[in-house]
Amino acid sequence: MRTFPGPALCRSMEFRSAKRAVLQLLRTVAPADLPALLEWMRTTRDFDEFTQDNNDIMLKNIAEDLRNCLPLETMLSSEHLALQKIQRQPEPTVHVDAFLYDEDFIDSLCEEGKMSRNYCTVCGSHQTAPLGFISHSFSLMELKFIYHHVLPDLSGKVLVDVGSRLGAVLYGGYFYSSALQLYGVELNGDFCQLQEMIVKKYQFTDRIKVLHADVCTQGSLLQNADVIIMNNVFEYFLDEAEQARAWEYISRHVRKQGSLLVTVPSLEDSLSGLQQIPLDLILHIYNSIRMQQ
Repeated sequence: MRTFPGPALCRSMEFRSAKRAVLQLLRTVAPADLPALLEWMRTTRDFDEFTQDNNDIMLKNIAEDLRNCLPLETMLSSEHLALQKIQRQPEPTVHVDAFLYDEDFIDSLCEEGKMSRNYCTVCGSHQTAPLGFISHSFSLMELKFIYHHVLPDLSGKVLVDVGSRLGAVLYGGYFYSSALQLYGVELNGDFCQLQEMIVKKYQFTDRIKVLHADVCTQGSLLQNADVIIMNNVFEYFLDEAEQARAWEYISRHVRKQGSLLVTVPSLEDSLSGLQQIPLDLILHIYNSIRMQQ
């Protein structure tokens, strides 16, 4: 019987020794099974952990830390208005934080019976329909796309994430950009504590600062920001009057020439959804912000 080094020893192998061990292992495989094994090696994602760069690994470690601190739905009892709005959606909708749970993770949760992608339209029957999923965080892939393809070089720049929640935009900016400072403005004290925990544990204090504050008190910060990111920041957490107040405040204070505003949903969609706000005020806010870009 042949034996091979255990995982602990394999990790310390040099390239030539590791290559030799892999080839030696392949020679022991039954000839009939070798094609299937080689095809699996070519297509599997089981090797992802060995090929991802360190930045991705660090962000996944952060996501794991946060998952251990939060319920599966990643919603807190202090988010009263957001919970009510989710429950009022026309179709059953669940909150799944995209930074903490990627598609593969959701699939594994579904296999374990901890989550479902569908709901029963007639209780007890096989008539099912897809559940709605919403997230208030960007996924790791979305963060990489934003910092690598949407935003320019941020060397020496100041980025502000309005409604920073778990801090995904800040951590992504720390690893995927050269931004001088990354500020998170978050109204919920519980989420601020979680962000501070991560910032301290991973020693991000040199570039990341979390502010427990209403964005409508941060005029100076907005005036000096080069990039402002807003991801589902108002729609679920403020009533229409408060949303209008926040947008009007932002329109008055985002004044730095060439500043960039990244919004999800789009600025047009965010403002057009304020049905109870006078059209002239919406146009004023929209034009004021667009003039600065």
